Amino acid sequence: MSNAVDLKMNIAKLDTLPAMPVIARKLLSLALDTDEGEAQLLKLIEQDPLIAAKIIGLANSPMFGASRKVTSVNDASMLLGLTRVKSVAIGIATMSAVTKFPEGLLKANDLWLHSMAIALVMRAIAKTMPARVRPLDDQIFLAGLLHDIGYMVLSYLDTPVSNALHTELQAHPDRSVNEIEQELLGMTHGEIGAQLGRHWDLPEEIIAVMRYHHTPDDEEATVGQPLVSLVNFAEKVLSAFGVAESTEQAISDEEWLELGITADKAEGIIAQISTIAEQTRQLAGAV
Repeated sequence: MSNAVDLKMNIAKLDTLPAMPVIARKLLSLALDTDEGEAQLLKLIEQDPLIAAKIIGLANSPMFGASRKVTSVNDASMLLGLTRVKSVAIGIATMSAVTKFPEGLLKANDLWLHSMAIALVMRAIAKTMPARVRPLDDQIFLAGLLHDIGYMVLSYLDTPVSNALHTELQAHPDRSVNEIEQELLGMTHGEIGAQLGRHWDLPEEIIAVMRYHHTPDDEEATVGQPLVSLVNFAEKVLSAFGVAESTEQAISDEEWLELGITADKAEGIIAQISTIAEQTRQLAGAV
């Protein structure tokens, strides 16, 4: 249990957590409803080679159906949409801040692909929700990309403990993730991610997603709904994609209805999952 005690002490000392990258801070505060805001977004991304390359790679992936090869951030933003580009850029910058080399068993690219797949499934689910309760596209992507950032923070703070956790997750796919984490760490990756979210002053609904995506029925999760449930559902239908985090469980008709989705629409969403997973796998060669 000493690992858990040390880890809690490290996380409690906020100065041991990395600072939010300057570009992520600027992007979060950027309004896209003016020409100036749009121009500033593209300029910020173009100044960061890693983010620019990933955005262009994403635009060239089959899932977005570019009719010609995209070679610039400007063209990528035309294809993907500015709000999505902004969220993806924040996700990339955030993940980069908590990536430490050499990596342990958790690979940043595996988590990136997992998180992107979750965001895309969330978007597919949200499209069938009633418009009055449907989250905005940028919220969906930001929530999906950042929901598991706690895993990266753990690896950043204590790679050997992170390795031990992922060894256990792989060895016991039938056990609850939260149960294994409580035994090994004395806390969950959701709690760790939420601590970083608070340290970085992220929006409350995103912090709630980080903290409660495995326990959406918690009354404290309300501030992040329906994003919390969207992540939870996406992880259940896309179980163990990219990271060893078994969450495969049936989603009842009643649960779907809580999002305003009927059983027949839910079946349509589930039918899309293998296509989304395959398209996301193809991203590995594009970004």
